[in-house]
Amino acid sequence: MNNLDLLTAITVFVLSVLVGIEVISKVPATLHTPLMSGSNSVHGIVVIGAMLIAAESHTWLGYVLTFVAMAFGAMNVVGGYVVTDRMLGMFKAKPRPAAAEKNQKAEV
Repeated sequence: MNNLDLLTAITVFVLSVLVGIEVISKVPATLHTPLMSGSNSVHGIVVIGAMLIAAESHTWLGYVLTFVAMAFGAMNVVGGYVVTDRMLGMFKAKPRPAAAEKNQKAEV
């Protein structure tokens, strides 16, 4: 990788960080959890990318770094689905107490 490729990669990285910060700062707090739980596919892509890099790695440092990347990516995927399940659980109908149901049947 020559200096121009490195400079281009760093420029793209810095610009993507700035755009990401700008976009995320515009999201209201009420939409943050649904948007983040919907982005589980991004973490799946991280895991696949780490697997591809692990296939090309031939040093112990590469193996350790790809293992850490896959572990964190997998935790993000699982955590995203747990958050989504808890969020959707808030919208389920609450079970009625048995005494209230008997009173309604008796009135009819």
